Amino acid sequence: MNLSNYFWYFKSALTPRFCDEVIKYALEKKDTMAITGGYGRGRNLDKQPLNRDEINDLKRKRNSDLVWLNDTWIYKEIHPFVHQANKNAGWNFDWDFSESCQFTKYKLNQYYDWHCDSWDKVYDQPNTRSHGKIRKLSMTCQLTDGSEYKGGELEFDFRQYDPPQRDEAKHLRKVTEILPKGSIVVFPSFCWHRVKPVTSGVRYSLVVWHLGYPFK
Repeated sequence: MNLSNYFWYFKSALTPRFCDEVIKYALEKKDTMAITGGYGRGRNLDKQPLNRDEINDLKRKRNSDLVWLNDTWIYKEIHPFVHQANKNAGWNFDWDFSESCQFTKYKLNQYYDWHCDSWDKVYDQPNTRSHGKIRKLSMTCQLTDGSEYKGGELEFDFRQYDPPQRDEAKHLRKVTEILPKGSIVVFPSFCWHRVKPVTSGVRYSLVVWHLGYPFK
């Protein structure tokens, strides 16, 4: 799919008070190790936790901690920006459901290597609003001001090139626009991105994926 905009951002969109409320609310809850890809899929991790080798393998790809949130007051604040970005960027994707919010902690040396949020198959979850749908739009909200930590940069890789012509200077894009607290970035879920290791401080973010039926 050819895009004229790979992401759309809103600088300092949400109030510091809202960000602090989300952080406080999430920190009161028990966190879990972030899982990605096929790790633990179709398996009850409470009864069958990952073994040491699986954890070590996972952490080569991702090392962070998270809390799942599913509260109306949070969606109420972020949804207008997702709709606006979808329109302003010219994507106009049809979506009608948001997954649970992922409050993510990136502490010292934690990161999330290159990945895209969408999968090759639709959700197979009968009797849920996710059934038959895919991730279309991803949103990241900066809950911590960029001055409170170092590293932890969100980067995109716009992989619209022939492999022999790879030039990071042209295809790698750091999203420095969202460093101020409360900033939001929205992007198609099939775009490749990463969070580089945090070298000092802690970065808190809120990630939400928005679903719709497959593209036609």
